Amino acid sequence: MKILVIEDDGEAASFVKKAFAEAGHTADVAPDGETGFSLAQTGSYDVLVVDRMLPRRDGLSVISELRASGDTTPALVLSALGEVDDRVTGLRAGGDDYLTKPYAFSELLARVEVLKRRGGAKEIETVYRVGDLELDRLSHSVRRGGQDITLQPREFRLLEYLMRHAGQVVTRTMLLENVWDYHFDPQTNVIDVHISRLRGKIERGFETPVLHTVRGAGYMLKAG
Repeated sequence: MKILVIEDDGEAASFVKKAFAEAGHTADVAPDGETGFSLAQTGSYDVLVVDRMLPRRDGLSVISELRASGDTTPALVLSALGEVDDRVTGLRAGGDDYLTKPYAFSELLARVEVLKRRGGAKEIETVYRVGDLELDRLSHSVRRGGQDITLQPREFRLLEYLMRHAGQVVTRTMLLENVWDYHFDPQTNVIDVHISRLRGKIERGFETPVLHTVRGAGYMLKAG
């Protein structure tokens, strides 16, 4: 996913850009409204994250002008103004979501991913393939090289999430929040245990590994 972050706070913008990258996404940063508006007009972004108070042009005018020109790219408004009237104003200006500062990045990421799903208008995939590894969500089956692989429900969910993000680094936090649906102590070994079991099932008897550990970052599923 490619995201445009329009934020004049350099430190905050740098943090968000890095955090999106760690989550497997690409983010460009614009330091003011005019620059952000110009970049957004290229139509090369999946989601816009727009600070409300910006130099040169405020965030709501950026969004409202984009909407007037027919641009429907999903936009999330960031603002320290959190009263109901402020949120309503942001949404009426054309924003698709509104997040009040300060915020947790995990919530920002989740909201951006939801906006991407809403705006993508793509058919939901039911079969994922990575090399000779195949997962079918409808039949709840996994095969590699033509051989059936039996997984426990949690292992299946873990593999499905990794295959949906094939070729991307998936962090431990992403797995805890999206596969287990609630927060563990980040130092828990529950992920290591399940990764080890899953790796054994999808790699045992095959020459080529597909589940790779990215030291200090997380895991990546890729062919070869």
